[in-house]
This record gives sequence, structure tokens and C-alpha cells, in this order.
Amino acid sequence: MWERGEVQRRFPAETRDALLRKAVSGETWIIEGVHHKWGKESFEHADLIFIIMPNRWVRDFRIIRRFLRTRLGLERANYKQSFNNLIEMAFVWNRKFDEVNMKEIMEITEPYRAKRIVVRKNKEILKYIQARESR
Repeated sequence: MWERGEVQRRFPAETRDALLRKAVSGETWIIEGVHHKWGKESFEHADLIFIIMPNRWVRDFRIIRRFLRTRLGLERANYKQSFNNLIEMAFVWNRKFDEVNMKEIMEITEPYRAKRIVVRKNKEILKYIQARESR
């Protein structure tokens, strides 16, 4: 989605879509992110679809922690962290994610519900994969 370099900018939709098609045509792949609207093609090709739904307060904590760590120089950021950005992420984006985006994600992945697994933590994904491999 993003061209990372001296200047941070979004790939054009054609480039982004071509990169997605290339990824899902491979033997094994993992796509991570909340890009559910333009990533629909990947759901069809996926063996498993994990939807991670941490508690909103956990996400708030992580947003604030990332803000502090990047401002203190302890963590690298792909964009300039500002106080306005913190407010936008924690109190606008994070709320919208629960109220709008997650509903959209569940609707979009409904045709693939047989391979959709909803978890709260990344560790649950690892447990699921390990249990599946041990069968």
C-alpha cells in the first residue's frame, strides 16, 4: 500500500493491486492489515483468514504507547507523530474501527466464513496453526 522511502506516499491503485495479485499467486503468503476493501481478492485465495479483534482499550493503550515510544525516539515511525495524530488515531479511527470497519470486514468475509477465524490475540493464531499442523 505504501511506498516507503525518503518520501512516504501511497502506491497508485494499479500498482497496489498488481502487488496484491502477485502475492496471492504465490505458494505461501501472509497479508496483514485492515485494508479490507481493496484486499478482497486475497480472501478468495486464502486458506485461512484470521481476524484479530483486541479489546478497544488494548488498542488505545497500544496507540498511546507507540506515540510515546516514537516521540522519545525508542521506536521508528513511518510518519511524523503529532499530538493531533494521536487524538485522531485513538478517538476517531479506533472508534470507527469498531463501529464501521469491523462490521464491513465481517460482511466482506462472510462468504468465506468456513475459513474465517476470529481471535483476540496473536498468540491464539499460533495455537491454532500449531494444533492444525499436529493433526
